[in-house]
Amino acid sequence: MFELGIIGAGPAGYVAAERAGHKGMKVVLFEKKSLGGVCLNEGCVPTKTLLYSAKIFDYAKNGEKYGIKVDNAAYDFLKIMQRKDKVVKKLVAGIGAKMKANHVEVVTGTAIIQEPKKDHILVVCEGKEYHCRNILIATGSEAFVPPIKGLENSGFMTNREILQIDHVPQVLNIIGGGVIGMEFASFFTSLGTKVNIFEMLPEILNGVDSELAEIYRKEMEKKGISFYLNSKVVEVKGKEVVFEQDGKTQSVKGDDLLVSVGRKPVTTGFGLEKLGVEMVKGAIKIDSTCRTNIPNVYAAGDVKGFSLLAHTASREGEVVVNNLLGRKDVMRYNAIPGVVYTNPEISGVGLTEEEAKKKGIGYKIAKLPMTYAGRFVAENELFNGLCKVLVGDKYNEILGVHMIGNPSSEMIYGACMAIEMEMRVKDMEEIVFPHPTVSEIFKETIFSF
Repeated sequence: MFELGIIGAGPAGYVAAERAGHKGMKVVLFEKKSLGGVCLNEGCVPTKTLLYSAKIFDYAKNGEKYGIKVDNAAYDFLKIMQRKDKVVKKLVAGIGAKMKANHVEVVTGTAIIQEPKKDHILVVCEGKEYHCRNILIATGSEAFVPPIKGLENSGFMTNREILQIDHVPQVLNIIGGGVIGMEFASFFTSLGTKVNIFEMLPEILNGVDSELAEIYRKEMEKKGISFYLNSKVVEVKGKEVVFEQDGKTQSVKGDDLLVSVGRKPVTTGFGLEKLGVEMVKGAIKIDSTCRTNIPNVYAAGDVKGFSLLAHTASREGEVVVNNLLGRKDVMRYNAIPGVVYTNPEISGVGLTEEEAKKKGIGYKIAKLPMTYAGRFVAENELFNGLCKVLVGDKYNEILGVHMIGNPSSEMIYGACMAIEMEMRVKDMEEIVFPHPTVSEIFKETIFSF
């Protein structure tokens, strides 16, 4: 009898397996493809590897601004893609080693849940039976493909297929101006591709602070990306996108087409329906401990339908294990960071202005260009950046922090801690930051209140 059976070895599944195994629980982890899930194999890690190569190329092209002259800077696309594959392979192997070190039984194949028993759940995989006292469903999500006329026969790509592309498109059309779309737009623009973005909303990067999203969009327009906002794509003809904007029908031709309009939970193909788990809008409903309406069935990660982020999934996996071990723990979503790993990067945590207004929360704002941090000036010649902090107007507690500029992704965790610990302006003012670092911009902005 396994104390915990986990279906899906993405960030929720493998982290839960590692934590549980480390604490001595008997764990079985089912994965039908590769350890690491979408994040490691088709998302977070390979895209960031590509983006880093693009960033190096950007620096090479603009080296003279730093006193470094690089004549005829060029890239080798095949080597860029090969390095991406090497990084993924190395990290997948690393997860495998962690599972072995923590005595987790890893089973490769499609796990099928059978009728639940009185005190456990039976799972069959590759013809073998596994009896699990508790089940964690961590099956993740997949790309949502909208019902657009002609799309099915267009040869379009999602995040999965574009990671295997063997050429650099001359013109890339991207339907969807969210994080995935913008990261691929940033990568290919750096390599010289003409990119067109089609977005239904008034601004790109829905959920990101709107002021920062606008700043980023204008910066990308300087690099040659064309944005078609408030646009409804009505048809696809090969790689040509037909859309309606301001009451007019237009079209833009391209060589390749990426569809990145969102993701949907994977809830079929493994017998979920046999458990009687409560669903909400196609996703699994959970409580604050990540437990479903069935006492010994838990869910974590994208399958629950919100906060579709790898780090959210990992923390949810930890919450599940802690509760199974008798340690009371709950999942909180008020300090989950969001990062767009483009060049420049965008990072944020907590409330945006739009969210604060919608919730009726009174707030004050302080903003400073990133150039107030000496380290940022020393290392950035191409973009000024911005740090924006929201605090409550009554208690001066930190409500939200939003930054655009490199390397904000490596700094945002400090803001996460401040919000999680309910810190006030006064508390942050008393913390000593190392100098010179770009992170000092957070404290400098705080002193603006």
